[in-house]
Amino acid sequence: MKAVVSTFPRSHVAAAEAGAAGDNYLTHAHGIRSWLFTIDHKRIGVMYLVSILAAFLLGGIFAILVRTELLTPGPTIVSADNYNRFFTLHGAIMVFLVIIPGIPAALGNFVLPIMLGAKDLAFPRLNLFSYHLWVLGALLAVLAIVTGSVDTGWTFYVPYATTTGMGGVVPVLLGAFVLGFSSIFTGLNFIVTIHKLRPPGMTWFRLPLFLWALYATAVIQILATPVLGVTVLLLIVERVLGLGIFQPGLGGDPVLYQHFFWFYSHPAVYIMILPAMGIVSEIVSVFSRKHIFGYHFIAFSSIAIALFGFFVWGHHMFVSGQSNLVTTIFSLLTYSVSIPSAVKVFNWLATMHGGSISLRTPMLYTLAFIFIFGIGGLTGLFLGALAANVHLHDTYFVVAHFHYVMMGGTLIAMIAGIHYWWPKMTGRMYSERLGQLSFAAVFLGFNLTFFPQFIMGSHGMPRRYYNYPPQFEFLHQLSTVGSYLMTVGFVLIAVYLLHSLFAGRRAPANPWGGATLEWHCASPPPAHNFDEPPPAGDPYDFNDLEYDARIGGYVYGTRPVAADSEPT
Repeated sequence: MKAVVSTFPRSHVAAAEAGAAGDNYLTHAHGIRSWLFTIDHKRIGVMYLVSILAAFLLGGIFAILVRTELLTPGPTIVSADNYNRFFTLHGAIMVFLVIIPGIPAALGNFVLPIMLGAKDLAFPRLNLFSYHLWVLGALLAVLAIVTGSVDTGWTFYVPYATTTGMGGVVPVLLGAFVLGFSSIFTGLNFIVTIHKLRPPGMTWFRLPLFLWALYATAVIQILATPVLGVTVLLLIVERVLGLGIFQPGLGGDPVLYQHFFWFYSHPAVYIMILPAMGIVSEIVSVFSRKHIFGYHFIAFSSIAIALFGFFVWGHHMFVSGQSNLVTTIFSLLTYSVSIPSAVKVFNWLATMHGGSISLRTPMLYTLAFIFIFGIGGLTGLFLGALAANVHLHDTYFVVAHFHYVMMGGTLIAMIAGIHYWWPKMTGRMYSERLGQLSFAAVFLGFNLTFFPQFIMGSHGMPRRYYNYPPQFEFLHQLSTVGSYLMTVGFVLIAVYLLHSLFAGRRAPANPWGGATLEWHCASPPPAHNFDEPPPAGDPYDFNDLEYDARIGGYVYGTRPVAADSEPT
């Protein structure tokens, strides 16, 4: 890749500059109604992003309240009952409204069609309907705060969910039921789009790895989500009508609920993490200035993770009375799912090896993902072993592991993706210096928050407890201080991203030097994405990209894109 003062014809430069001044998706129709009823995938993606970030703010407030309460033993700011409500709402909001839909619904909606060189998703109206369902589900879930809240924990285990007097249980369960339909319709739309709207020349092995990840995620969404829908519906029926489905006093089986719930919820872990891995694959290659290493292995490992994810739910139930044979089988299957995840990590490291690494903000968050996800994956091995799991089950070790994988993995990768595609989405560049500063606060704050919880859990500190012995006070205080520092980092991100909308430098079409098709259109993209069909070549071939000083971004030279080469 070369750095030059542009020698390209003015037409190349004009095309790269066209987005901000031209008719783009942000300006082609005005008014709130034009957004709420749009069928433009880009606008729907932006609405998802804004809505999900609002849910993240609400869930984050509950997290800070929980950590503040745990600053000292005994009562600190709230009662024990309110503490139960806070951690339940924090978990439910973060899982169902933020982490599961965060990357596929927001970033996936925006990026997928442009990466394919398509004008939109296969079913634009279904896409809009999916968003409206998400909003309805979110409103039902938040209604729980008004109607009496919930204190069951985000897993809604019986008998808690069937016997608690809290009036918000049914609205939350209805919200989860509606959100499931939104997830299924989005997954269906993605699968059909990838199958049917690929341009000529884009074979399966010219697909960007982010699209492989979204495809594997969509398979899980379609196959696993109906199980959750049926489960919460049965729970509503039992709570309202008093039927004996899960409640032992009425002839039901509470362990059956756990099987149903985790049969969905463990594949849901990969609904959360697979798109994050796809983002990492894109950013590692671009900011290492090097072709992705082991393209086929990374692509097939996404499919393998999706398939293996359906067979490991039983490791959540090692202490639920399963036979030794069943627990042994689930333990072995749990270890097997770590293999395709490790394949990805080793290929990312091999891509960086010998590359020209640029430590821009998206890459910093990507490196943080690899580090944090590595710790989360390794600590998962302890929980996959029966002997260790019995000791660590329902302790803060599980809380730390979960957050290292889900928050340190999915959320950190989502932040990386937002920074990576922000210039494309908005047509504006943000402050790189503030981006690096926020990264330092988030990374240090995250590890200070959750690493002490591994120590607490290994020494027997139970999770979800309102009170704790004095010997855990210092570690809880470290964890709370870390949560405050992390919050400062998140607030800083919001400040400079919002500031960039009004005062940021205009973004060129390709500020990072990416080779996937979304960098072929203007920033922000036109309403129809492309003025002419882009070439479908190797998405990780950077050889023909050259830096143009006049626009502060990269443009393609005169060498034609190879039509007969595929990623290796």
